[in-house]
Amino acid sequence: MTLDPESRRLEEDRARAKNWKRWGPYLSERQWGTVREDYSASGDAWTYFPHDHARSRTYRWGEDGLLGFCDRQARLCFALALWNEKDAILKERLFGLTGPEGNHGEDVKELYYYLDGTPTNSYLRALYKYPHERFPYRALLEENRRRGLTDREAELIDTGLFDDGRYFDVTAEYAKADDEDIFIRVTIDNRGPEDRALHVLPTLWFRNTWSWGRTGEGYTSAPTLRRVAPTTIEADHPGLGRFVFEAQGADELLFTNNETNDERLFDTPNATPFVKDAFHRRLVDRVPGATNDEGVGTKAAAWYRRTVPAGGRIELRLRLVAQHQRAAHRLSDSSSVFARRIEEAERFYATRIPDGLSSEERAVARQGYAGLIWTKQFYSYAVDQWLAGDPAQPPPPKRTKRNTEWRHLYNRDVISMPDKWEYPWYAAWDLAFHMVPFARIDPDFAKSQLVLMLREWYMHPNGQIPAYEYQFSDVNPPVHAWAAWRVYKMTGTRATRDKTFLARVFQKLLINFTWWVNRKDDNGDNLFTGGFLGLDNIGIFDRSREVPGGGRMRQADGTAWMAFYCSTMLSMALELAVDDPAYEDLASKFFEHFVGIVDAMNSLGGSGLWDDNDGFYYDQLLIDGRAVPLETRSLVGLVPLFAVEVLEEDVIAALPGFRKRMQWFLNNRKDLSRHITYLDHDGQDHGHRLLAVPSKERLLRVLRYVLDENEFLSPHGIRSLSRHHLDHPYALNIEGVEYRVDYVRGESTSWMFGGNSNWRGPVWFPMNFLLIEALQRYHHFYGDALQVEFPTGSGRHLDLRSIASELAHRLLRLFLPDGSGRRPCHGTDDLYATDPCFADLVLFYEYFDGDDGRGLGASHQTGWTALVIRCLEDLATRRARDSRD
Repeated sequence: MTLDPESRRLEEDRARAKNWKRWGPYLSERQWGTVREDYSASGDAWTYFPHDHARSRTYRWGEDGLLGFCDRQARLCFALALWNEKDAILKERLFGLTGPEGNHGEDVKELYYYLDGTPTNSYLRALYKYPHERFPYRALLEENRRRGLTDREAELIDTGLFDDGRYFDVTAEYAKADDEDIFIRVTIDNRGPEDRALHVLPTLWFRNTWSWGRTGEGYTSAPTLRRVAPTTIEADHPGLGRFVFEAQGADELLFTNNETNDERLFDTPNATPFVKDAFHRRLVDRVPGATNDEGVGTKAAAWYRRTVPAGGRIELRLRLVAQHQRAAHRLSDSSSVFARRIEEAERFYATRIPDGLSSEERAVARQGYAGLIWTKQFYSYAVDQWLAGDPAQPPPPKRTKRNTEWRHLYNRDVISMPDKWEYPWYAAWDLAFHMVPFARIDPDFAKSQLVLMLREWYMHPNGQIPAYEYQFSDVNPPVHAWAAWRVYKMTGTRATRDKTFLARVFQKLLINFTWWVNRKDDNGDNLFTGGFLGLDNIGIFDRSREVPGGGRMRQADGTAWMAFYCSTMLSMALELAVDDPAYEDLASKFFEHFVGIVDAMNSLGGSGLWDDNDGFYYDQLLIDGRAVPLETRSLVGLVPLFAVEVLEEDVIAALPGFRKRMQWFLNNRKDLSRHITYLDHDGQDHGHRLLAVPSKERLLRVLRYVLDENEFLSPHGIRSLSRHHLDHPYALNIEGVEYRVDYVRGESTSWMFGGNSNWRGPVWFPMNFLLIEALQRYHHFYGDALQVEFPTGSGRHLDLRSIASELAHRLLRLFLPDGSGRRPCHGTDDLYATDPCFADLVLFYEYFDGDDGRGLGASHQTGWTALVIRCLEDLATRRARDSRD
């Protein structure tokens, strides 16, 4: 088969024939306010390094910038800076409120969009909307401080700054002529009715790796940027080599050093007269001598002073190229290079996005993929060095004990982030979900990311996978095995799948599974605690902390996650056993462990975590010798549905060792094997074996709640908490203190557990997606004969595969315009519905209002919300099936 050009580049990169992925959109959107940059005694990262310091203070562990680009270690970085002659500061990075400042936690207050991208970064396009008038930094801060928890957040778009088109659309595009020859096109459209002045400073700088007094890997003496012609800069770096930066038509080149302005921030003398914020001081503060007229430094910019006509456009062309590749092209070739890469991107996605989708649906998929690609970020964090401090810097104060047990952890990689502004650090369970859509366009990256989290410099020696930088020891749901199994099955035919990858992750996951069993099954009874489990405030109290009243928890979701983990590991072991009989023993181990967990969940103490009166799974609080069910109908009780696997009889028959031990277990442990379903509804053996937590009868009882529009089923997916609790809140009194759960459709109405997320009602993509997949597996076993009322009470019955498709379609409606042009994810913002410069833009939010679908939380969490792409694939498959029928 002839590969399209982008697929060929992927092959060249995989074979290391070309270094196509060395350069990409790996620059963070926010480095300030992160744990890595926090050297305070209090551990308050937001206060220690605020936005106001970012323009003047050198970062220790990374860099950030506007619509930026860098090499895979962020040694040489490029981004845009803008000034409209009204703003108080040069716009070099995205602004947002910190966790304490926002009325619902941290929140970026800018309008920007990732529009296109290919996995080798051969073509990239992103958009930033920059107001003509003064940016309202203080007004946004004060308005959000004024608002309370029951109010919506005040957003930039609410200020009226974008009315009547009074803004610039600033589009940054990158096209690679070769692996280290990058053409850059900056297009500025004035959407307003008047000519407006704009200063554009495409900026090039070196990440500071020389000021810390360290040597060895990643550290170097100061590299050099030097003017070699009126519009040309030479960049010389010991590790990268020599590069040339060309800025066609620039009015002037500016130079300074990427060094802290100690005088401004700390009232101490500067080590150099030329400091990080020199370009701001030159343009905005009009400080003479702020920049280096000698044309040398570690930070430089091409200064364009332009007037953009009303309704008009200007275009800037630049190039960053390795010296040894410079002669192959000229900057005047940029138009042809861009045209070729854009056409190749179209060809690439034509084979990745299925036929049968409308143009609107394809556009959503395309922007979803773009968000995944743009949200990759260089992430550096060596915990031991961070705790110790640097030789050339003052010793850090005695601090809180954050991450002290993770001294082995050494991160210096490009990693898929949840959101490069709100969550510019990896979260292990988020990343697992990201890799499922990633596998469709870049299977090597998907597999390498899953392997990376299990490497010995990431995974703790005890087997725990690091959670996220605020607390690596927090416990996320164990979905890594599921993601690895899904990526494995998605990347190749049955005969060509990557079993080496599968074996690598399986062996390391064995260690992680053992950690779970040893640390989270306190009594050895197969009922797990888990703790936090990524669901933030879904419970009546914080499950990461000691249980009030001295009790302890049995978690329905923690136990079900382990059943899910077991069943996935069983499937992986059976797959590997086809070539290596040694894996049959492990398959037997996971089979028996799964059955033990299922039995405990359904039967321990009589009924396990199942409540037969309500027909639902609940957490239990063990207190004063009693097991008290925590009767909240939430995702906690739906996770047991995820733990379902269908074993094929022909696979089992080909593994005689496993088959023999399984049969012995079923014959001799009938107390446990009662939960294993062998036959379909009419008693006919159909070659499938079902492993699931709920029996058929219990599955149907839970689904009555799931598919009830007065409970879990919303117009846009499954809510995280039943709407039943709007009128019937659940409360529990422990030692005179009331703990309570109410249905909250949108942003959290309390500061419980902090942050800006809320699991008490909104729709979350990852959990919806796991439920959809589970229903598809149930259908594979039960077939069309099992019909369930959808929605509950409607009198309309569907098979489970059709219900899964209906749920996927409801999720899709979040992003598709209705008859009035409104996309539910954008809420009531008129501009997105009526302005043609907004109408085609889509934001992939963290979660969505449980009643109207309005996007909430992080606005660019394309990571797990990009699972919408898989829903689109399901829609295309369903349409093709219906057309055949």
